[in-house]
Amino acid sequence: MPEWVTYAVWWQVFPLGFTGAEKTAVTGRGVASGDFAPPRHRLPRIVNWLDYAIDLGSNGLLLGPVFDSQTHGYDTIDHLRVDPRLGTEADLVELIDAAHDRGIKVLLDGVFNHVGRAHPAFRELTELGPEAPRAEWFRLSWPSDWAPGREPDYIDFEGHRDLVALNHDHAEVAEYVARVMTYWLDRGADGWRLDAAYAIDPAFWSRVVPVVRAAHPHAYLVGETIHGGYADLVRASGLDSLTQYELWKAVWSSLNDANFFELDWALSRHNALLDTFVPMTFVGNHDVTRIASRIKDRRHLAHALVLLFTTAGTPCVYYGDEQGLRGVKEERFGGDDAIRPEFPERPRPLDPAGADRLRLHRELIGLRRRHPWLHSARSTTRHLTNTAYAYQIGGPDGGHEGSLVVALNLAGTPVRMKEMAHGALLLGAASGQPGVIELPPHGWAIFSR
Repeated sequence: MPEWVTYAVWWQVFPLGFTGAEKTAVTGRGVASGDFAPPRHRLPRIVNWLDYAIDLGSNGLLLGPVFDSQTHGYDTIDHLRVDPRLGTEADLVELIDAAHDRGIKVLLDGVFNHVGRAHPAFRELTELGPEAPRAEWFRLSWPSDWAPGREPDYIDFEGHRDLVALNHDHAEVAEYVARVMTYWLDRGADGWRLDAAYAIDPAFWSRVVPVVRAAHPHAYLVGETIHGGYADLVRASGLDSLTQYELWKAVWSSLNDANFFELDWALSRHNALLDTFVPMTFVGNHDVTRIASRIKDRRHLAHALVLLFTTAGTPCVYYGDEQGLRGVKEERFGGDDAIRPEFPERPRPLDPAGADRLRLHRELIGLRRRHPWLHSARSTTRHLTNTAYAYQIGGPDGGHEGSLVVALNLAGTPVRMKEMAHGALLLGAASGQPGVIELPPHGWAIFSR
């Protein structure tokens, strides 16, 4: 993993939603004709928010899909062309350069498991049939009586017929993906989030990654993975990291169910992963209900943020979560719209009620940046009941400069934790005597050790 990732705190933006782009591709006579309307140059709006990201404490910008697509960005038409709804290649390079001028790294979203039906390699199948030069890029079933104008059956992505799965066993697909990744790294990107990496045989990435690393050894490559053998996938693929959905689920679920035993189990598994890699951690992203809507008791939203910023990982904040925005993902067409809202042209307070949430993000990210060793530090449980939890992160034998003690209380009554060696109170609210922590109802605290 590149050394710079140790200090990274990502702010994730979904560009199509953030900039208010049209829901479908803007074309002239239609996508199939390739006659696109003039680009809309919306990417510069994100440049206007870079100083806001810095003020938040972030030093990384994780962009959602920016490449030519039909609708939501994950049905790619051309990986080497910026979506006209967002602008041009020059606009993207300008955004990357503006971020770098401020010390911000930029991660792009690579959709390489599947393409949209309007991708030229798939579209030509109806014209040329099995003899199409890129027919083997896909997993197809041809009718015995095929004639021009007919489409073969194909493997899609998880039942979404607009998303045509690529054939990752074919050498040309690996060459294509490596070429695309290198192209945009050449233009300044610092790495890739690889969408649906869990759906791809890791052997595919083991062929792509060395080619990319040969040209860009300091690029950060993180795969989207929902569940499964995280460590095995990293070892087999050569990727730097994966998304930690297992911990994401345990955070909000344990808080909602008042079951810190679930969280403790997840953190023990999280510790074990650190022997192989450091996961990308989050409590919200573009694919899930916002954390402010997910947490049933708003008094416990702070607890989720404390967990994000005081446990190992490369933390990522989804735009708007730092303001306490709400939004529920629904399983229907357009069901992501509520969690991918448009933001103003320039920063301004989005919701006065979010000021406290923004301040807490800044405080916790500041603590994180002052203790960069948290990136790979192990946690040790010090107190555990259903509604009260405390852990030491780092530890005297962990090779770190120090350690922290984190204490959480979900109950409506104070909790007293004994035999808790701790130092000064850094954030939160607590009282007690040496070796004892007393938390107020629904309280939390972070101590030096």
